[in-house]
Amino acid sequence: MSKTALTRQDVELLAPAGDWDCMRAAVANGADAVFFGVEKFNARARANNFRMDELPEIMAFLHSYGVKGFLTFNILVFENELRDAGELIEACIDAGVDAVIVQDLGLVKLIRELSPDFPIHGSTQMTITSPEAVEFTKPWGMERVVLGRENNLKQIEKIGAQAKLPMEVFVHGALCVSYSGQCLTSEMWGGRSANRGECAQACRLPYDLMVDGVQKPMGDIAYLLSPKDLAAIDIMPELIEAGVTSFKIEGRMKTPEYVANVVSKYRKAIDNYFEGDGVRPSKEEIRELQQSFSRGFTHGFLEGTNNKQLVEGTFPKSRGVYLGVVEQVLRDGVVCKIEAPVKRGDGIVFDAGDPTKKEEGGRIYDLRRKGVKLEGEAAESWIVDIVPGRNDVDLRRVQVGDRIWKTNDPALDKRLRQSYEIDKPYRVFPVHVRVIGHAGGLLSTFWTDAQKGTTVRVDSELELEVAQKRPMDYALLEEQFGRLGGTVFQLEKLDVELHGDVILPMRELNGIRRRAVELLAGERPKPPVYVKRAEGLDGALAHSGAPAGDGADAMPRRVPVARGEAKLTALCRSLPQVQAALEAGVEMIYADFEFIKQFPAAVEAVRAAGKSIALATPRIHMPGENGYHNNILRLEPDAVLVRNTGALYFYLRHRQENPDAKHPQIIGDFSLNIANHKAAELFLEAGCDLITPSYDLNIQQMVDLLGQSQTSAVEIVIHQHLPMFHTEHCVYCTFLSEGTDFTNCGRPCEDHSVSLQDRIGMSHPVRVDEGCRNTVYNAIEQSGAEYLNHFLELGVPKYRVEFLEETPEQVHEVIDLYTRALRGEISGTQVWKSLKATNQLGVTRGQLVK
Repeated sequence: MSKTALTRQDVELLAPAGDWDCMRAAVANGADAVFFGVEKFNARARANNFRMDELPEIMAFLHSYGVKGFLTFNILVFENELRDAGELIEACIDAGVDAVIVQDLGLVKLIRELSPDFPIHGSTQMTITSPEAVEFTKPWGMERVVLGRENNLKQIEKIGAQAKLPMEVFVHGALCVSYSGQCLTSEMWGGRSANRGECAQACRLPYDLMVDGVQKPMGDIAYLLSPKDLAAIDIMPELIEAGVTSFKIEGRMKTPEYVANVVSKYRKAIDNYFEGDGVRPSKEEIRELQQSFSRGFTHGFLEGTNNKQLVEGTFPKSRGVYLGVVEQVLRDGVVCKIEAPVKRGDGIVFDAGDPTKKEEGGRIYDLRRKGVKLEGEAAESWIVDIVPGRNDVDLRRVQVGDRIWKTNDPALDKRLRQSYEIDKPYRVFPVHVRVIGHAGGLLSTFWTDAQKGTTVRVDSELELEVAQKRPMDYALLEEQFGRLGGTVFQLEKLDVELHGDVILPMRELNGIRRRAVELLAGERPKPPVYVKRAEGLDGALAHSGAPAGDGADAMPRRVPVARGEAKLTALCRSLPQVQAALEAGVEMIYADFEFIKQFPAAVEAVRAAGKSIALATPRIHMPGENGYHNNILRLEPDAVLVRNTGALYFYLRHRQENPDAKHPQIIGDFSLNIANHKAAELFLEAGCDLITPSYDLNIQQMVDLLGQSQTSAVEIVIHQHLPMFHTEHCVYCTFLSEGTDFTNCGRPCEDHSVSLQDRIGMSHPVRVDEGCRNTVYNAIEQSGAEYLNHFLELGVPKYRVEFLEETPEQVHEVIDLYTRALRGEISGTQVWKSLKATNQLGVTRGQLVK
């Protein structure tokens, strides 16, 4: 993309706001738009958040400064929440919210049933990482997509060129190690779903690396899944030239000082680019960014995958600015050659390399250089004595070699607060004024807000008189109409067309100016007006679950499935498991192998047994990866288990373009995040033949969904190892090779088996897919067998058991137990108890019980 493809007006700096102070900090420091959440329905459930009844006030404030406001609605919506969700959307429409950022495609469908033009942005939680995934969203008129943080610059440019939809990209803040929308760890271990804004940050915990069942010594590296923080400020030109139109800063849990700091730095970087001066951020600016929050900075995946740079593994939390290493411990302080400026009052911490233990830290009480006390700041590369507060640090616990970090800079915080804790307006906007008049008539003035393009007319209340001494001229009018201090306007241009020597009293000119400012200011916060469908929320929800051709209030047909009629399918991850499942009598096999070259053998084995086979796609679809799906089609499976909207679009388009060909059945998997009947309808209407509900649902939420859905088209995963993290970060490459990515890692995944052992001794297997992405599976199997009767009564005809590392004997046992339960020969409870008794790790009922 050429440097002239985007203009300054095309590019948006998007800032986070967790509360009013953060919102003011964002506006004061140059944000073009702000994203924020209200009490519920957003991915920062633990932030302060705003109240729904504050929406009009929020939007009036933002619009008065020409800033857009986006409401984050980036979580899954459960069945019993659809009405509340719809009411919040209606409140957003009425308040003039500029867009909602949405994860749940069911909510997208509901929004379009409420309004045809209310703007929707596809959240990064939608896992949109390819042009095809963008194309899938287009029937619902989404205005923008927030790309996955795993896309690199070349991919971003390709997506923009092919899909031609505005792209939003994260440029600063915390990185999730897992693909957004595809992390189930917090849900599995703590009942706090990342897809519900309640992430417990299991990626920031320490793990032991188990290689072929043996613990690998890792020294002080324990945080194997904790990425550094994203900071793309020095590659903003490359991002602009790749076609990114919105630059997003993460941080709705952060302080207003953080918001002020980061927004101001990125504002400057964007402006520098368009001014053409080529200036990159200074070392001091980078340090200030680190000071507000930093686990160490990285470009993430923007310049491609570099596993070594992404995860260091020695600490999981913000450290601030690196100062240096303790060279000597004194009676009242330490000696250090510092690598960044430091002064009295700054906060410091001593890092001994084990964050699990209490660290010594506090404020700097004194600084000495060569024995002389410093009154000001110590400069970079000086050797100084750092004297901490007497009651802050126990120097007996500080060792030579400990790293020192500057954790806080009160002077910087004060300067940042001064940017938004002010009485005058944060921004001023240019006004163009035109003045016309002649003696005996009124003075007519036309005031144009140059940014918004609105014009107001204000005429004098008195007629112009012939001037006897000093007539009005350009200079006088410029002085009087330019007195706009304390308002959001400043006079930029004045055109004067006066006929003859005329005059008005000064108080009259002042009155004109005041009325004009009031009128212009009243125009700025006016909200955009959207179309609302006449039937409203009641109409949108009245259609809920009604199959095509039925009345609006009709419920979907759900015929209970009789004992013995339900079908059991088996997902296998090795050829021996496939053969065992066939021997056990399973009619449909799902093959989910690490490498596509293993698929033909599975297809041949299943065909030889006269059974049906489905081939599973990867969880992620990146630009240029359609060859994988073409290979699947060449194998002519009976079905494809589709795990992302990009792959789904590929197979749906293939159907449309080849109407006479034989096509596999399309089964939408759990990773499509179907959590309500609106989402179920959307995927079935789009072309899925069968859908799998999200793993985020507990038993009541599952029953609620099934109660409003076409259950004959639903398959439930009844037994599995939950896939917790799904990540571009490769544990094998990072810790078992000298390489940085798949091109030079030596493929240790083909020779070794890795698992991550948590603090309670559970080892969670790590598997690799064709794209070298890792999935961390829960060590413990989970079973929903106890709920089979509920699901059969609701008309669910298909149930899937998923295997991971089970032996053929275990495959036989599991299939036999579930088959007998579906026939009614044993209860679901007996299934669960039997599995618990025969599996050394036990079985949990997992996400179905909360």
